[in-house]
Amino acid sequence: MAGSEHLPESAGAPAVRLRGVRKHFGPVVAVDDVDLTVHDREFLTLLGPSGSGKTTVLRMIAGFEQPTAGTIRLGGADVTALPARLRDVNTVFQEYALFPHMTVAQNVEYGMRVRGVAKSERRRRTSDALDMVRLADQAARRPAQLSGGQRQRVALARALVGRPRVLLLDEPLGALDLKLREQMQLELKEIQREVGITFVIVTHDQDEALTLCDRLAVFNDGRIEQIGRARDVYEHPANRFVADFVGTSNVLDGDAATALVGRSGPLAVRPERISVLATGGAADAGSHSVDATVSEVIYAGPTTRVAAVAAPGVTLIATVLNATATLPADLAHGSAVTLTWPHSAVHNLSG
Repeated sequence: MAGSEHLPESAGAPAVRLRGVRKHFGPVVAVDDVDLTVHDREFLTLLGPSGSGKTTVLRMIAGFEQPTAGTIRLGGADVTALPARLRDVNTVFQEYALFPHMTVAQNVEYGMRVRGVAKSERRRRTSDALDMVRLADQAARRPAQLSGGQRQRVALARALVGRPRVLLLDEPLGALDLKLREQMQLELKEIQREVGITFVIVTHDQDEALTLCDRLAVFNDGRIEQIGRARDVYEHPANRFVADFVGTSNVLDGDAATALVGRSGPLAVRPERISVLATGGAADAGSHSVDATVSEVIYAGPTTRVAAVAAPGVTLIATVLNATATLPADLAHGSAVTLTWPHSAVHNLSG
C-alpha cells in the first residue's frame, strides 16, 4: 500500500504512529492513506514539495487538524480526537512568534506561567532550557536585540522547556540565510541528541533533510513515496520521483537506457558517480562508458558540474569533486569526453 513502511519497530510504544490517515479539504485529498511510525528519540524528516501533504501530517500530529479517517497515537495512546492542548507535543514554526515586549527569559517561561507553574520551578526550567540552546547570557535581552539564529533558538527553548514527548518543527530554518541555516542544522542535531526528545521536522530542502535526519519520509501527492535512513533513500531511490526530488539524478528510460546501460529503464545514476575522462579514456573494469560532447561546464567552488550529450536527446550530468578528481584540460562547450560510471551506480526505479 502506498505510504506504508516495512521497518522493524523499536521496543516499547513508538513516539508517534499514524495508521490509514487521510485528510480531505472539501474535494481536495491532502493526505491519502498514510501509515507512519516515528520511533522514540529519533529525528525524522518529512520531505516533499509544496502541497505534498507533509505539513498537513505534522498539523494532524500536533492536533491543529483532525484527520478525515485513520488513527493517530502518541506513546501508544490514541489521540486522534484529542485537542492540541492536551497532547504531549510542542511545535516550532518558521515564524517564531516571540513577544517583543518580553525578555528572552520571559518568552521562554510564558507558557509555564499561564499553566500556573511555581515561580521557582519556572526560573529553574527556563535557565536549563536557555543553557541547552546556549543563550544563558542573553536572558535579559528582548527579541529585537537578537540575531535571526538567536531568535530561532529562543523559540526552540520555549518549545523544549516543558520537555514534550515529541517536538514538531515546521520549516523552522526557512527564514534564515544559507550560512546561518547550515549552522543551525548542526545545532538542532546536537540539541536533539542532548535532550533525547523525538523530533519531527518538515522541510522542502533536500540538503537540510539529509543533514538532519535519522530517517527520511519523502511525500508526494499526499502519500509517502519512500521512508528509510537518509543514505538508503539517497543511494537507493524507490522510484523516479524520489530519484529526482532527493538530490539530483540522471534518469534513463527506453532506448536511452538500453543504449547506455544495456537494459530498459527506468534507471537512475547519481551525478557524483560519473567520471569525466579525456575522449577515449579507458574505463575501469565493471564500468559503463560512453563518448559524449560537453554542452556546459559550471564551476561551483568545491565541485564542477559537467553536462554532456551522450546520445540524441540525452544529456548526462556529472558532478566532480575538484579536490580529488582531475578533469580533462581545456574542458569547455563542444569538448569531446568519455563518461564512465560503475555498474553498482545504476539503480532500478519502479516508475
